[in-house]
Amino acid sequence: MSSGSGEPAGDGAELLLSLPEDVLALISAHLRPRDLLALSAASRRLRLALSAADKAWLAQCRRLLPSPPHLLAWRAAAGGSSLAVCRFLHSAAPLLGLWAHQNPELGNLVAALPGFLSLVAVRALPQELSPRLRWAPVFELLADACGRPAVLFLHGHQPAALFPALLSSLHPHANVLFLEAHVDSASSQFARLAFADRRRLLDSLVAACSVTLPPDLAAAPLFARSEQDLPVLATRREAMLRLHGEATGGMVPTPVVEALFLEAKKKNTPSQTDGGERIRLRRSLSAVAGYVRNGLRQMVTRSVSTNSRADYVDAKHLALGEFLHSGESVSLSLRGARMRLSTYRAWPSMHDNRFALYKLTVQAPMPGREYAGLWGGTFGWPPGRPEDECKPGKALFFLLLSYEDDSEGNPLLIATKVLEGTHYVVHPNGSAMFTARMGEPSAEAFPWQTDGDSRSVDVQRSFAGDGIANGYGFRFPGSKPGSLYVLQDGQLAFVWRDTKAVLTLRRLDLEELVKKGERVPALQPISNFAYLTKSYSNVFTAFPGSSSSPSVKGRKRIYQMINW
Repeated sequence: MSSGSGEPAGDGAELLLSLPEDVLALISAHLRPRDLLALSAASRRLRLALSAADKAWLAQCRRLLPSPPHLLAWRAAAGGSSLAVCRFLHSAAPLLGLWAHQNPELGNLVAALPGFLSLVAVRALPQELSPRLRWAPVFELLADACGRPAVLFLHGHQPAALFPALLSSLHPHANVLFLEAHVDSASSQFARLAFADRRRLLDSLVAACSVTLPPDLAAAPLFARSEQDLPVLATRREAMLRLHGEATGGMVPTPVVEALFLEAKKKNTPSQTDGGERIRLRRSLSAVAGYVRNGLRQMVTRSVSTNSRADYVDAKHLALGEFLHSGESVSLSLRGARMRLSTYRAWPSMHDNRFALYKLTVQAPMPGREYAGLWGGTFGWPPGRPEDECKPGKALFFLLLSYEDDSEGNPLLIATKVLEGTHYVVHPNGSAMFTARMGEPSAEAFPWQTDGDSRSVDVQRSFAGDGIANGYGFRFPGSKPGSLYVLQDGQLAFVWRDTKAVLTLRRLDLEELVKKGERVPALQPISNFAYLTKSYSNVFTAFPGSSSSPSVKGRKRIYQMINW
């Protein structure tokens, strides 16, 4: 039987439509967005009713973003539509979290956090302990008028300069984020270009698509620190939407890109006054390099890492001209992909010549695994405190604590280094600073009786373990026995048994630290996204407040404490 409206009778729509909106919102809070979408697809009346049920979608927003202090302001910026806000939160959710790259070895940690109806990715810089965390923006993803995550900007060195781009695709479980060039249907072919061509193309797009924020918005905040920031954030958002539209999403006509290539080639062409000897020498060296490269190509392709073999090994590079001529225009783009990554102690194996960031798995604390998550701290006792500005700075370490089982099924707590605040790196990025055997209590007493305020130290639990030490060169560190202690106020301290070196840690709320922190200039857009040059020092030392040359002494102290 059918009702007068042509819909099947007894579909349950009458019961749901008869519920008060507050009750419907309460019910929807226990559903997932896709459940509501499936429900709305059951009938035309339900689709119309749920599309207009703003409170039901507002409940979904609170489910997707558990602590949104300015959610109502987000809804106002989206034209009063909670559905648009929910669509953005659900679509952009795979980007939230911590991302990293192997280079520079001091740490390349990027946190993607909720902004203002946007997602903002920022990099925590290697630095000394201070009252304010220093960070630099990497990219921003804004919701359009319908809530789609379609408005993307890269950040660069100048605060007012933005570089429009597109989000070409985003896998629901993305674990690698690629920076690429998008040419209509040929975007997936970007990885087939030679590395030099990829770099030249990205640099040319950056040079061609830059836009500038109005001067009064250049220093505007990226996060709402208080209610007073909301009006300027809304104004900044409108300006960015306008700039993105005027720049057609950063799409650059192919002839313009080719003209930039020709101009760059002319600048790099040697003049006649240089003489022919230098040109002949360069050609000879190029010939030798080509011979060696061709001779080793088969060995290199056979030894490609597990993470890159399936996706990147190609018998022949794609010609840049062929890539460009597959469309009328080209733009910067981000692509979130799901790849099969090999990991070692929570640190993924990373490709060294792809402009990419790799997602770090952050385990949530739970009973029996209470210490999982992101922690920060310093070496030395008493523990360093951010408010001690008058004292010499201590290098700030960020560690990702995660649980694994050993070969016998016993739980291990592994502390992976993701950021190091020295001027010159002590241990590789992604090293396990210590490993604690959580089923084995330590027999060692804690070496200190009082803290910096002369208060008695209360050791609640202790575990035996091993801490990082000098090994077989920089890339292969060793280990020495130590103990992990759980202290009062939720602090952790790992002590190397022989040297009594101590690393003290506190759990971090990175979102709050960024909001209260200090924004500093970023690198140029491409290097700012993925810094591929192998570096063992702080590439941010040119910026005020970053860890600088005095920290070399701190690095030596840390090295001596661990390896004495």
